[in-house]
Amino acid sequence: MGMEDLQPAFMIGQKPFYEPISDEVELFEAAYGVRVPLMLKGPTGCGKSRFVEYMAHRLGKPLVTVVCNEDMTASDLVGRYLIDEKGTRWQDGPLTLAAKMGAICYLDEIVEARQDTIVVIHPLTDHRRVLPLEKKGELLSVHKDFQLVISYNPGYQSIMKDLKPSTKQRFSCLKFDYPAEEIEVGILCKETGVSLDIATNLVEIAKCSRNLIGQGLEEGMSTRLLVFAAQLINQGVEPVKACKMALIRPITDDVDVEKTLLEVVESLF
Repeated sequence: MGMEDLQPAFMIGQKPFYEPISDEVELFEAAYGVRVPLMLKGPTGCGKSRFVEYMAHRLGKPLVTVVCNEDMTASDLVGRYLIDEKGTRWQDGPLTLAAKMGAICYLDEIVEARQDTIVVIHPLTDHRRVLPLEKKGELLSVHKDFQLVISYNPGYQSIMKDLKPSTKQRFSCLKFDYPAEEIEVGILCKETGVSLDIATNLVEIAKCSRNLIGQGLEEGMSTRLLVFAAQLINQGVEPVKACKMALIRPITDDVDVEKTLLEVVESLF
């Protein structure tokens, strides 16, 4: 089976819902036009992964997504030799597969990966556009349509887990944040079908939580959590209970912070 035969399996079939916040769509398209590697930087749950899916669909390109973690090795990305009943065979990793297929390869939360794994991507991010397959003794020149996209949350990482400057400077960067209030309300209404009043109240609760960042909270409520709360309310869950379950308890174990946020919820619902 050739690489072209694999592409349909990695296409985004249904157009994902994404509400542009600024000029990120045009800037992504410009970067893709010259295959500039992209870093998406922003807080958890603000829409980075959805944006990549939206852009892959918009551009009509396959998308290979890798959720990075501290146990991920270079072989997990690039590939390895396997032994089966037919003997030894090589199996491409997701990065190699994307490079051969001409896909957009999205490395989600790359800072979670080990440094000796991250350096594997360096030759893909400059004029060389090659991927060393050291175990095969090969140097793979990537497909002309291949683009590398990474994401990470700079505000939530320890010093030990930050990206090195030598990696950061290989990427152009789109900075994401939570949407403006009116945009976020619109996202909730379109994404979940919740009423305008409920969406407005949920966004107001999120706004209060984000004002507590650095004062008992590491991060505020994400747009993703607001969607969860709206979905629960649509299922008939009482709004206060839905907010406790989907908004407050996931972000804090601090009794005082929980009490403060609950007072906000009860004042709105």
